[in-house]
Amino acid sequence: MRPANQVFANLGTTIFTVMSSLASEHGAINLGQGFPDDEGPDDVRAVAAKALIDGPNQYPPMPGMPALRQAVAATNKRFYGLDVDWQKQVLVTSGATEALNDCLLALLNPGDEAIILEPAYDSYKPIIEAAGAKVVSVSLEPPLWSLQLEKLAAAFTSKTKLILLNTPMNPTGKVFTRAELDAIAALVIKHDAYAVCDEVYEHLVFSGHKHIPLMTLPGMTERCVRIGSAGKTFSLTGWKIGYVTGPEHLMAPIMKVHQFVTFTTPPATQTAIAFGLAKDDSYFDGLASSLEAKRDLMAKGLEAAGFDVLPTDGTYFISADFRPLGFNGTDEEFCRDITIKAKVAAIPLSAFYANPSTAPRHLARFCFCKQDAIIAEASARLLAYAGRK
Repeated sequence: MRPANQVFANLGTTIFTVMSSLASEHGAINLGQGFPDDEGPDDVRAVAAKALIDGPNQYPPMPGMPALRQAVAATNKRFYGLDVDWQKQVLVTSGATEALNDCLLALLNPGDEAIILEPAYDSYKPIIEAAGAKVVSVSLEPPLWSLQLEKLAAAFTSKTKLILLNTPMNPTGKVFTRAELDAIAALVIKHDAYAVCDEVYEHLVFSGHKHIPLMTLPGMTERCVRIGSAGKTFSLTGWKIGYVTGPEHLMAPIMKVHQFVTFTTPPATQTAIAFGLAKDDSYFDGLASSLEAKRDLMAKGLEAAGFDVLPTDGTYFISADFRPLGFNGTDEEFCRDITIKAKVAAIPLSAFYANPSTAPRHLARFCFCKQDAIIAEASARLLAYAGRK
């Protein structure tokens, strides 16, 4: 038989599926996959329900419902001072992963190089490779996840087409600083490259940190596309609504990819997200403060069990060093061990590296966007596992 596409045929089962299955098998609390355990804002869901009954329920416009595209443009102006033409510079997608796919397939040609910063979300590498481009990885340095600018500069070559920047960053919780963003922007401009900016956690930022879109920096408006996620902003991950903002000359090919991937996204949920994006500042501030409290609760529980907890300034995730517990195996072995024995599932951080053999093997990622009672119970189980209870 002739082989299938080698990029996807050679992919194994994702670690998220593996750990979730193991968690289910052993009745473990699943702190592996990144989704909240509530159902999102009541008013946003009510708008979706009404729109589903009232209609329309046929194909909406391919780039997205005008109301949502207008709302995305308005939030760009409201939060970041960006002037966006909603008709030419905004695209609605069926989730941020589709948005990533559309952007990367539209911008990359075979033989191009794309830089990713590791640890990185696991969809980046296969999409880039499926486009025929080469992944060039630059690793951040734990525990502060510092960006070594010399390494980054060395990664840029005459073949570099783009850098994929995720801030706030999954899985590290890092929020890139203005100084780091300035350095990245300078390299992008110097090498006549683009930036695909995965900013799905843009409103989930803690501890006085501030999310700064790379697109807002001098010279970057025409070189950046930025991706947002209604699932993350409204705790409605199952709705799968993402949006892309960028200059017209980049959005045109991105929209052409989109029309042959999903073409469009359900209109009722688009209507509801347009309503949600117009909420006042108290909603967005409350979302961040609520998750910051959950981060602190999870950190306190991990520290009590003996972990060294790494800083996290955004997202749903917190990483911890398990070596102080006396466990001498790999991160994958540790995550399997606590799933079976402590009945708490986490994700080994090495899963977020293109080459796990070069990754740190002593860190586990825990998801804290759960009910406080769930976090407390998971903490108690880990305390007992560590023999401190």
